[in-house]
Amino acid sequence: MGLPGSGGELGPQIRVNGSWAEGMEGTVAEVREGARQGAAEIHSRDGSGGGNEGPEFRSQGRVLLMTVCAAGIGGTFQFGYNLSIINAPTLHIQEFTNQTWQARSGQPLPGHLVLLVWSLIVSLYPLGGLLGALLAGPLAVMLGRKQSLLANNVFVVVAAILFAFSRRAGSFEMVMLGRLLVGVNAGVSMNIQPMYLGESAPKELRGAVAMTSAIFTALGIVMGQVVGLRELLGGPQAWPLLLASCLVPGLLQLASLPLLPESPRYLLIDRGDTEACLAALQRLRGTSDLALELAELEEERAACQGLQPRRPWELFRDGTLRRQVYAYASSVFLEAGVPQEKIQYAIIGTGCCELLMASVSCVVIERVGRRMLLMGGYCLMTFWGSIFTVALCLQNSFPWMPYLAMSCIFAFILSFGIGPAGVTGILATELFDQTARPAAYMVCGALMWTMLFLVGLGFPFLMEGLSHFLYVPFLGVCVCGAIYTGFFLPETKGKTFLEISEELRKLNLPRRSQGPRWRGPDVIQSTEL
Repeated sequence: MGLPGSGGELGPQIRVNGSWAEGMEGTVAEVREGARQGAAEIHSRDGSGGGNEGPEFRSQGRVLLMTVCAAGIGGTFQFGYNLSIINAPTLHIQEFTNQTWQARSGQPLPGHLVLLVWSLIVSLYPLGGLLGALLAGPLAVMLGRKQSLLANNVFVVVAAILFAFSRRAGSFEMVMLGRLLVGVNAGVSMNIQPMYLGESAPKELRGAVAMTSAIFTALGIVMGQVVGLRELLGGPQAWPLLLASCLVPGLLQLASLPLLPESPRYLLIDRGDTEACLAALQRLRGTSDLALELAELEEERAACQGLQPRRPWELFRDGTLRRQVYAYASSVFLEAGVPQEKIQYAIIGTGCCELLMASVSCVVIERVGRRMLLMGGYCLMTFWGSIFTVALCLQNSFPWMPYLAMSCIFAFILSFGIGPAGVTGILATELFDQTARPAAYMVCGALMWTMLFLVGLGFPFLMEGLSHFLYVPFLGVCVCGAIYTGFFLPETKGKTFLEISEELRKLNLPRRSQGPRWRGPDVIQSTEL
């Protein structure tokens, strides 16, 4: 497709499916009018009314589905997989640590030090995730969304080598370093994958496509739990291979993702490459009805130009602006009174619950909306967590209390999966403009991984200190999340990014919203990494 002007700069005209959209460097109104004229010309010539049927539409669906799968299998799937596989070899790694130390010093490690080393192995994963979250922003800007996901697999390859040879080398430090590296991989992918998918999907499917990140997370958790069964790779001799099996999803992504397009928004707004943006849009959408979407991209690009840059920490100054249970699942179920030999199957059930609800949430999110799923999920988590606490306190009084406690764990995870598990990953994509989005994901990722690190390091001691009341701190977080969602978050379903920014401004700054009509660029926050 030929384009007037240079490839990196927008000329006065842009060719869209054989029609010319005039005045792309003009005002938003001119951009919209040019897009409408281009679309009308296409419709009058084709007589197709948009062409959402036939081979073109099927090809569009295939490319978008392949993009989702390729990004997910080496992205949030890795996060869930590496989060859950560490549970199965808990005793084996602790024995390996004790034996290694005894071989070096001639004396076994005391029990509390073995527990400390194990807590470090678990908590180094979220610490690596924190580093990866801080790295994700600059990577997303310098390399782009797709290239960042591909480069991210370097951490997985190195970690898999360390895991595979740790037992032969007699080094539990290699396991610790490997956990740190897979954490960095997870931190990068948890930020960039929803950014990449949210920017690549049409606004009508943006919520459902972004929710696939939660589906792949839950799928990774379930696969890690299944592969970690004693009958497969969860035995005392096979645990290095279990940890090193994270290499397989990485290789699958390296083989598939290079064949798929980059984020159109990144290509146009960040790189200014109109020709590459149009090519990516045509692969993702087909060759029909690109004029209106291109006008929306131009509108967002115009809104992001000429603004003072902001750094990540400055986002806090602007007025518009649990999964650790899987690592310690055995201890939680044991505390709830589940027999030891049944625990591994109960753990698989928790992963299946989250996978089921993430899939359901992906289907209903564009009908119900983000706010309803978030508030409903947090409220249900508070309810079931409270019942779980009561059941733990009374488990010695009634013989059926352990079953109630186990049911509450499943209900808690079902409630988490229906809303907070996936919707929270979409919000940073929808609430921030193109230039502020990487910094926003850095802030969100840093907060999430810091909390996971603190919980991972302190959960064994928290369980020992609070006993039956170990879920009370998490219930407080759920209550705060429900209140904040109800009062401060706008509904983003089916809206453009600029419409969401306007509603967010009106919701959080009502007095300023009574002035002249908002025009878009005034409140868009760009950032400097």
